[in-house]
Amino acid sequence: MTERWPKLDYEADRPVIESLHAYLQVMGKLPTRALPWCNHSWHLALRVVPRGFRSYPVFTASGEAEVLFDCLSSKVMVETSGGLVDGFDVTGQSVAHFFGQLSSLLDRADVGTSVAGRPNEVETAIPFREDTTERIWDPAVLARIHRAFSDVNRVFERFRTGFVGKSSPSHFFWGSLDLAVTRFSGREAPLHPGGFPNLPDAVTREAYSHEVASAGFWLGGGGVDQAAFYAYGYPTPDGLADITVEPAGSYWQGELGEFILPYEQVRNSIDPEQELMAFLESTYAAVADLGDWSRKALEVPLGTFGKPYDVEACRKG
Repeated sequence: MTERWPKLDYEADRPVIESLHAYLQVMGKLPTRALPWCNHSWHLALRVVPRGFRSYPVFTASGEAEVLFDCLSSKVMVETSGGLVDGFDVTGQSVAHFFGQLSSLLDRADVGTSVAGRPNEVETAIPFREDTTERIWDPAVLARIHRAFSDVNRVFERFRTGFVGKSSPSHFFWGSLDLAVTRFSGREAPLHPGGFPNLPDAVTREAYSHEVASAGFWLGGGGVDQAAFYAYGYPTPDGLADITVEPAGSYWQGELGEFILPYEQVRNSIDPEQELMAFLESTYAAVADLGDWSRKALEVPLGTFGKPYDVEACRKG
């Protein structure tokens, strides 16, 4: 059993992180073709579940199927409404081999959608069939990574309960390998310029069609060489970079245009959940206030167990 808020070491874990990213890119191709497009690409994301990362169900000729990257047993599993449960071990095989194994597994599950292609949102995008380099793998590192995402997901889902406007689930994007939760003001945003590597601009523009305040977590990279939390607004409100947010230790990363909070600071705090919640709440408030969001209409008290928020009391307040 991996401890909650486990230690993460980006440099030491990087080979395994890169392998996981490469495998999830293959798995992530399935919903891009097997599901109708959902607003802001939400159908493409994976959900953090107790054993790993799970796709949304896709349709087969006779029912439904879903794919699970099982981080506890280091396997990829497919389950169908027809009763099929099958999978294969992840051991550090090449992406080409992984692609072949997943394709065969989907065929057995009666999923007629190809997962052929190449990675998205990375600078070097070798087609899956051609990526024959063996990968580095360590099930213990994978278990720690999943435990960290599970702990973050728990806080993100709680944060989501305090918003009655449009909000995304807490979901895991395989292209950028980050967990994100996004709130919307309800207003249209300027057309996004796009420009992400190996990602069609049409996808980016649809994802950012409306104003957002977004927060997330990733394992490192892109100028931040450690696991960290981020938060930003699109469009970026004037003056956002000058706002001081909580907790102390958070900072504005100008190159990324985002607030950053190191995961290690959260992990080592007296109350990691409260430390992270302070970051989520204060960065959202900065974006919403500077962006002139209708906060009174969009926000509700954080959810409690077994009890809906009191609409009458909130309206009187």
